[in-house]
Amino acid sequence: MASRISIQSKLLVMLLLTSMLSAAVVGAIGYRSGQSSLRASVFDRLTEIRASQSRQLQTQFDDLKNSLVVYSRGATATLALEAYTAGFDQLANATIDPAQQQSLVDYYANRFARDEAAQTGMQVDIASVLPTSPAQRYLQAYYTAPFDDWQKAIAFGDARDGSAWSAANARYNDFFRQIVERFKYEDALLLDTRGNVVYSAYRGVDLGTNIFNGPYKGSNLDDAYRAALDSNALGYVGVTDFSDYEPADEPTAWLVSPVGPDGRAEGVLALQFPVSKINDLMTANEQWEQAGMGRTGETFLVGPDNLMRSDSRLFLEDPERFKRDVVNAGTPPEVAEDSIREGGTTLVQPVETDATRDAQRGQTGSLIARDYLGHETLQAYAPVNLPGLNWSIVASIDTDEAFAPVSTFTRKLVLSTTAIIFIVCVAAMLLARLFVRPLRRLEAGAQQISAGDYAVALPVRTRDEFGDLTVAFNDMSRNLAIKEDLLNEQRRENDRLLLSLMPEPVVARYREGEETIAQDHQDVTVLFADIVGLDELSEELTSDEGLAIVNKLVRQFDAAAVNLGVERVRTLRNGYLASCGLSVPRLDNVRRTVDFAVEMQHIVDRYNAESGNDLQLRAGIDTGTVSSGLVGRSSLAYDMWGAAVNVAYRVQSGSAQPGVYVTSRVYDAMRDTRKFDEAGHVGSDDDTEPIWRLVERQQ
Repeated sequence: MASRISIQSKLLVMLLLTSMLSAAVVGAIGYRSGQSSLRASVFDRLTEIRASQSRQLQTQFDDLKNSLVVYSRGATATLALEAYTAGFDQLANATIDPAQQQSLVDYYANRFARDEAAQTGMQVDIASVLPTSPAQRYLQAYYTAPFDDWQKAIAFGDARDGSAWSAANARYNDFFRQIVERFKYEDALLLDTRGNVVYSAYRGVDLGTNIFNGPYKGSNLDDAYRAALDSNALGYVGVTDFSDYEPADEPTAWLVSPVGPDGRAEGVLALQFPVSKINDLMTANEQWEQAGMGRTGETFLVGPDNLMRSDSRLFLEDPERFKRDVVNAGTPPEVAEDSIREGGTTLVQPVETDATRDAQRGQTGSLIARDYLGHETLQAYAPVNLPGLNWSIVASIDTDEAFAPVSTFTRKLVLSTTAIIFIVCVAAMLLARLFVRPLRRLEAGAQQISAGDYAVALPVRTRDEFGDLTVAFNDMSRNLAIKEDLLNEQRRENDRLLLSLMPEPVVARYREGEETIAQDHQDVTVLFADIVGLDELSEELTSDEGLAIVNKLVRQFDAAAVNLGVERVRTLRNGYLASCGLSVPRLDNVRRTVDFAVEMQHIVDRYNAESGNDLQLRAGIDTGTVSSGLVGRSSLAYDMWGAAVNVAYRVQSGSAQPGVYVTSRVYDAMRDTRKFDEAGHVGSDDDTEPIWRLVERQQ
């Protein structure tokens, strides 16, 4: 293969390989170093975001816990608990009128049950949640049922019913309302030592209920309440994980702390911590790009049950796409529907990945894997350091976006390497062209010679090896031109010779290499003639003189044949075989052949008049089917054979007297225009052929 490559290509390849090898080595080193640095930078950035979010989450919980300790240890909370508890106890036998009872039923049926059905998709049994105790009915009739707007409910301080509870509410409600609104809690509850909810800032359906035996028992608040009372320490703050709490419209966690004088807990202050506060932190208030998370980055929390404790970014941006992606990733469709219905992914969307499993085992790290959406992402994970909460935090970003700098770096590296190679290619091409320019001129000259132009002469511009080669090339060109002229002359001579021996179509087939050339012809008229008296005359002459007479007559016969459209097939010393309609079909081939025979008689007569000799023409004519072709191999001869040829020969040779003899087929065609006499028969006894002699001789 190397022998077929041009010198210019070899020079190009040599320079290119050298440049590409050096560029590849430098590029590979730069690529590996740059890629490693960029990948490390991406992971560092992701880890930094995860750590930052985790610190903010811990700081927020610490601030909330510290604030709760301040509030719960203050005299205001203690006095408020005592006042609300006393007022609640005074309502143990309170009654409400039928209208108020109906308002409670309407509130639960039209508001509470509707909201629960929209959130959970399940119908609420109203009878099981309607207030049963007198205090619960009384408080909810005055402070819950009348309000459809929670802002009005939390601001309502005194129902002016004259009860001690209303008097306590008028005094202390603003204190707890400020806590709820400033820290954006879902609610603030005061519970006495019996588990009664003696106060609710939002006056929800849990006001007046009991967490042990009421309709909402069994929530996370039960255990947190007991732990707070059992601690008997006013500085204690218990934190629960998020769970569904029926009176709330979203997943809820609790911060609880005992309330009372030093050394004795008289109740519990429970702050209902909504998931929206976690979401605001984990989603950076939905300002992901400004927070450095890019187009696809997010941070989220996962609990020990492998369910999310914050909302998915994609869910907030495009719920339908979120649904499609998580279902494709393996989440059951009904779970995705629950997220859409509840308006969030907390406690709904499962996240079971390598990152969450490692984080729940207390490990911290980063990896590249598929996330809960089925996307290939970079994930930085760690456990969250919050006492009582076994949460994990994961920061992730799609690999396409994360490694975009790597792709950009790679693209720049490839482009720069390509540019270097291109420059080297251009330089190599220029140098190679300069070096092989003489060879190109020789190549162009050789192509001209191969195209048949032997007159090419190249200028000799150097005195080196290329100059010597150019001189030799010019000599070769001149010699080839001389030989080409000789060959052309020989070729023309061969053509003339072949055309004199056979028709032009047969010559063409012979040149194409056909070895067996034979054709059948229909409706061909054949003439077979000889010159009577030529043998006797030749005995009196030398061979040259006899041959001169034959050539003179044959040339005139050939000229007459051309004029009349008759084709000579072959000639003997004193014989002439011709046909009409063989190579060129003619409708009047019989007439032309007869006219040719008459013209041959005239030629012989003119020769006799000029030379004083007495030569006669004897010719036989027949028409019909013949065959023609090349006969022989080493010595070719074009010949014609067939029934018409045989009959014409017999007609000519079977008549002793000179003249033009025709068969019955020719006679039938010409008797209206020519005059014939019967001349007997030719052939054997079983196969005889009547013949006629042309008696009309036109001068």
